[in-house]
Amino acid sequence: MLRRAAGVADAAQAPVTVGQLTVDPRNRRVTHAGQSVELSPKKFDLLAYLAARAGTLVSKRELLSEVWQLPYGRSDKTVDVHMSWLRRKLGETGAEPKMLQTVCGVAVRLAVPEP
Repeated sequence: MLRRAAGVADAAQAPVTVGQLTVDPRNRRVTHAGQSVELSPKKFDLLAYLAARAGTLVSKRELLSEVWQLPYGRSDKTVDVHMSWLRRKLGETGAEPKMLQTVCGVAVRLAVPEP
């Protein structure tokens, strides 16, 4: 059973590539368009969580619970602020998001870029 559980853990640590973005959870590295991106631990955790669920909507409530380990309250602005910092690091703006998209103000998505 331990060997099987280790295989699942290794799969969770495998690098995730979404378009030109690669997130490597094991080494805590992010590259975008071949360039290394330096992120704080919390921003990395947020991006890694979104990358593992690329293309799907993730609610702010879920992000607060899973990334920050906080019960949902009125602190969803924390997610907004971290998303804006991530956008800047990836060369995006809130007005023209390419990969990090906010949907209806309650959920976010790491979108798979169209060719």
